Parts: sequence; structure tokens; C-alpha cells
Amino acid sequence: MYMNDTIAAISTAPGIGGIGIIRVSGKDAVTIVDKIFKSPKGKKLSNVKSHTIHYGHIVKVGTSQNIDEVLVSVMREPHTFTKEDIVEINCHGGIVSTRNVLEQVLNAGARLADPGEFTKRAFLNGRIDLVQAEAIIDIINSKTNIGLESAMDQLDGSLSGKIFDIRKKLINIAAHLQAAVDFPEDDIDELSEDKLIESLNLVLQEINHLIETADMGKIIREGLSTVIVGKPNAGKSSLLNALVRENRAIVTEIPGTTRDVIEEYINIKGVPLKVVDTAGIRETDDIVERIGVEKSKEFINKADLIILILDGSEELNENDKNIIKLVLDKKVIVLINKVDLETKIEYNYIQDFFKEHPIINISVKTGTGLEDLENTIKDMFFGGKISIKEDVIVTNVRHKDSLIKARQSLNEAINAIEIGMPVDMVSIDIKNAIESLGEIVGLTVSEEIVDQIFREFCLGK
Repeated sequence: MYMNDTIAAISTAPGIGGIGIIRVSGKDAVTIVDKIFKSPKGKKLSNVKSHTIHYGHIVKVGTSQNIDEVLVSVMREPHTFTKEDIVEINCHGGIVSTRNVLEQVLNAGARLADPGEFTKRAFLNGRIDLVQAEAIIDIINSKTNIGLESAMDQLDGSLSGKIFDIRKKLINIAAHLQAAVDFPEDDIDELSEDKLIESLNLVLQEINHLIETADMGKIIREGLSTVIVGKPNAGKSSLLNALVRENRAIVTEIPGTTRDVIEEYINIKGVPLKVVDTAGIRETDDIVERIGVEKSKEFINKADLIILILDGSEELNENDKNIIKLVLDKKVIVLINKVDLETKIEYNYIQDFFKEHPIINISVKTGTGLEDLENTIKDMFFGGKISIKEDVIVTNVRHKDSLIKARQSLNEAINAIEIGMPVDMVSIDIKNAIESLGEIVGLTVSEEIVDQIFREFCLGK
């Protein structure tokens, strides 16, 4: 990473739009854009005040040939996103126009930014910590309002503040232990074993609480992986269309119409679902359909939730019974579909197999029972309540892993105290926990992990 050079990239989404934005950041940002900016009044950007906008044209380097009509924003360090000088060129939207303006910026001396490099500079320059940097990509990728709310909460520093607070408590404990060992002549009060264990357990409670939120956080961030399964013509694709509220999947009376998996993100009562409509599971000689059936079974094994849909207008057949056995050890919601028709399905058989799982009568055709399904999903995974206002939620697997490492180190410290190990050994375990917490906010994280995080960003962010 060359922190002394100036970078540029298109910050708006590719394609046709009203406005395209080229962002330039670095110590020479203003000088570089000044080379290609022509103001009607002869204004030079190097002379304008910070956080001002100026009308003019971008011209080809070394000429007076107009490339585009623009508005240019000038923002001087340190009061910018990257804490460097930033210039943003607002040009006409469109693939050709934005690329032409970017080309002139690069020709004038800027370097094309790497994915996420603007945010990475904000992190390296101390503008944000690593949790806040990751929250930015979560904001961009959020699928629901609750996901956006969670990401905004982390960008505001809720999780970072909690981690810094826990880390500070451990640093105070470690410092006290070290001072008592290094300066015995100063008569520093030693922490008794009981008091030390009590202090560490209080910190452990806070760490455990954060870890417990991670399952909910994973769903908020990534969506609940949900697979709709059933035999051909049970109503799987019709259910997906009803949940998405559009004709996303082809629906016919011909068994085997769905041959591949179809994925959609939907919002159910605030719960983000990544729903997969699978091929109907049955024995078949059709090679294409058979591949689809095998892929369906793979998705079942990976899913957080299985929605098993059975045709209530028919008696159970071998296909139904084989699918029931396939999903028994999963988190399942059973739907008895087509209740608007004469019921022939054997309820007792189903209830014997799914004593601990919700069974809902629905008619995808009429909409009966769909509201019950949505409420059941919300109750199963969030106890009927979805709110991040009252708590800090861990949504990132990396954060969870570091918290687990910190918990393990503190448990080892407590064990060392209980078996009478020297204070130095206890201090090592506490320092390991401090380091693990530091990884979350970027204080002790490796360069390799930082690079990996920012590679997930888009260009221009």
C-alpha cells in the first residue's frame, strides 16, 4: 500500500444514471484535478476553500478539449473520510462519460484505487476502526432494514465501544498484577485469588453475552439460509412466488418443471431469508432433473431452515416419506398445502414424525396460512422480537472467532489461578485475551487479514 500517492476510482455503480462520481484522494488530489479542470471564471481549485463545490469542465490533459461538464467538490484534510485531501468530480452518469473523466484523472497523475482502498486509508489513518470499516460493506450489502440498522449501529461505534471497554478492564487487571510483581516495595495492594477470579468472571459474562448474539447477527448480516423442499408439484415454486410476491419461478402442472435451484433474498417480518426453491425430489431417469435432485439434497444439508411442503390433496407416497426422513434432524417447518381442496393426506403420520416442529395448513393459491408461516419463522429465530436498539449484536464471523479466543484465554487464566500457577503465567493468558479483543477493532490484527477484509469491497469505496 502506497499511502503517499494519490488514488482515484469511480464511486457510483456502473451503468447509466443521472450522475457519475469520480473520487480522488491523496496529498496531490487537488493539484491533479486542477490540471484537467477548467472554470468559466478561470478559478483554480488550489485557491478555493475546503468543502466547497465548483462548476466547470473536465478537459483532456494538456489541451482545452472538453470531456464533460462537471461539479467538483474540494475537501481538505484532515476533515475528510480518508483524512487526506479529497476531490469528488460529479459528471454526467453513464459508462462512457465516467470512464473518460476517470481516464483524464489517471493521465494527470493519480493511480487507480484498489477495491476498498479509500476505506482502508480511512482505517490506516485512524478515521475509523476495523469494525466500522466492515460495517460500511455491511451497509452496502444489507438486504433488509434490520440489516441496515445493525450495520449503521456498528458504524456509529456501538460494538467497537463495547470491545474497547472490555479490553480496558482486562488491561487494568493485567497492569495491577504486573505492578504488584515488579514493584513489591511500593506496597501495591495485591488482588486476592477470589477477587481476581471474580473480576475475570465479570468480563467473561460480557464476552459470553456478545458471543450469544452472534447467531442472530449472522442471520441479520447474511440472511437465513432457507430451502423449500417437497415432491414435484407440491407447490414449492408457487410458495416462492408468493413469498417474493412476483412470478420468479416457473409454475406448471408438469412434474419436474424446476430442474435447478432458484435463489432469492426476501424479507419476512424483518427477517432476511435467502430462499432456495429446489427441484422436486424423486427418482427419475432424466439426467438433467437427476442432477437438480442431487443439488437439492446438498442444499438441505447446508440450510438453516427447511420448509417442507406436502400436498394435502393427496395421500402420502414413497417420495413424501423419503423426503420426510431426509429432513428429520433439521430445523423444519411443515406446510400442508392445497387445503382449499379435499384433504386426503394422513395427518397422524406427519404429526408422529414432526412432534417438535411447526405444522401449518396453507393454500398458496388462496394465500391461506402464509401469514402464519411468516410469524412462525420470526418466532423460531428471534422469539417473535427483532430489535437491536437495546443491545450490541455481533454480526461478523471474524469478530465471533476472536471473542471465542478471548474467552478461552480467560478460562485458562482462571484455571491457572485455581491450581496455584505463578502470576506471570496468569498475566500471559490475560494478555492473550487482550490481544484477541484487539484483533476485532484492528489494534493487533495482521496485515494479511486487513488486506483480506478490504478485498471484499467494491472499487471506489
